Amino acid sequence: MITLSFDYGQRHRIELDSAQRIADHAGVGHAILPIDTFAALGGSALTDAGLQVPVPAEDAPPGLPNTFVPARNLVFLTYAAAYAWQRGIRHLVAGVAQTDYSGYPDCREETIEAMQRCLRLGMERDFRIHTPLMHRSKKETVELAVALGALEALGFSHSCYNGRRPPCGTCAACVLRAKGFAEAGIDDPLVTA
Repeated sequence: MITLSFDYGQRHRIELDSAQRIADHAGVGHAILPIDTFAALGGSALTDAGLQVPVPAEDAPPGLPNTFVPARNLVFLTYAAAYAWQRGIRHLVAGVAQTDYSGYPDCREETIEAMQRCLRLGMERDFRIHTPLMHRSKKETVELAVALGALEALGFSHSCYNGRRPPCGTCAACVLRAKGFAEAGIDDPLVTA
């Protein structure tokens, strides 16, 4: 088993260190693949230092937030499949969820199913993309971590779009994370550590 992270020029680069710590904690290998095209494209607050990460608001304009990185998960899955193909791996696992998310279309089940079909056709390999969090709320994800004995690993994780540790507490990712822990009635080990 191996975990993959992608260095795509994200402002929250701390997630790369966090992923390595979690892999070390789990005793599995970890690789970081460089993808600098997203930063070159710009237009997302996650890759463009000139854009501010928005604070969630009820009166936010309709449409995708400026934290959306177009096709990010599609590219990640493509590179993950290419990496897996070279190693005879057929099973890919992605942490995407269409529940409690920011509306990103590349986190939806139908997108992942279409991507799985595309990868199978394009590489002639029977890839299976597993999405264990797809239909779980953040609360349910926290509860799953507790049930699996993985709560400690969440203390190593990172989700703040501003790349802060401790987390900023105001970006959409921080608000969703805090809501999930609060609804589960469990202290977030990232904040309480």
